[in-house]
Amino acid sequence: MITRSGLVANRELVREKAVGALIGLAVGDSFGDAARMQANRESYGFITDFNAGATWSTDDTEFALLTAKTLIRNKGKLTSEAVVEAWFEDVVVQDEFKRGGASEVAAANNLRKGLRPPQSGKFNTFHMSDGTAMRIPPVGIICAAEPDRAIEMAGIDASISHYADGVWGAQAVAAAVAVAMADGSWEEIFSAALKPIPKDSWLYHNMMRAFEIVDKAEGKVIDCWMALHDEIKASTWATTAEAIPAAFACLRLSNSDFRSSLVLAGNFARDADTIGAVAGAILGAKYGLSSIPPHWVEKVRRPSGTCLQFTKGLDIVTMGEQLAELVR
Repeated sequence: MITRSGLVANRELVREKAVGALIGLAVGDSFGDAARMQANRESYGFITDFNAGATWSTDDTEFALLTAKTLIRNKGKLTSEAVVEAWFEDVVVQDEFKRGGASEVAAANNLRKGLRPPQSGKFNTFHMSDGTAMRIPPVGIICAAEPDRAIEMAGIDASISHYADGVWGAQAVAAAVAVAMADGSWEEIFSAALKPIPKDSWLYHNMMRAFEIVDKAEGKVIDCWMALHDEIKASTWATTAEAIPAAFACLRLSNSDFRSSLVLAGNFARDADTIGAVAGAILGAKYGLSSIPPHWVEKVRRPSGTCLQFTKGLDIVTMGEQLAELVR
């Protein structure tokens, strides 16, 4: 793994990986959401590319851009007060959230009531959803080569809307991105993801079961694909303990290049946009922007503002570059 000082010395590499992680998240979000559409399932069953139509972003990309905006504004020094301020500016002010996650809607309502973190996340029926894990990669980007710092900062961001598994899932993803940014091995990435998760938690149990199933099948998709779905399936598909193990299981199954690995994760079904977004962010951090097909980059570069209105038309590449500047 590259040290922080070694990474900082190579500004072009930092930019390549930072933009790759943010664009990778957006690609996984849009690709996964398209893969689970009934029209695509009827036409292709399993998709390998974007079709000729327009793409769109969901709450996954758009809340990640909120996290990125908050980090950029505060020069990488994240506090609970800064997170609350950002939410009041760009989340609480909206009357509705198209495609918005239930955990984020509940958190916004709690903020309106005067609750603040951690109560705004803890007093939330949906506090174990995967809604924070998909928005947290910008934290991993600026904490490149510093997974422990990523874990701490992810806890600050996640606590506004989540608790327990919902926070630990965000910390796992942030740590994984931080190690991938430093070109850590896949075993180092998986170990970093497991570190913040309590061993008696549902999330840890499902992570370990997912890895066991993949390893027993010796990485053969055909021998473990259905077993993975059956083993980690929760009653609601946007649950952290299902979606995050699914994303990491897909990465354990396929991690040699961005495109083939993203296609596998995006076709997992269930909460495929989040599974794709998490996998895409880690793959993009590991392999960089140049590993992502250029036409995929152009497809997702400017969000649709489907959930958070302020994100419409923003340039994700530019925001990735601004995050790279915080890696100092």
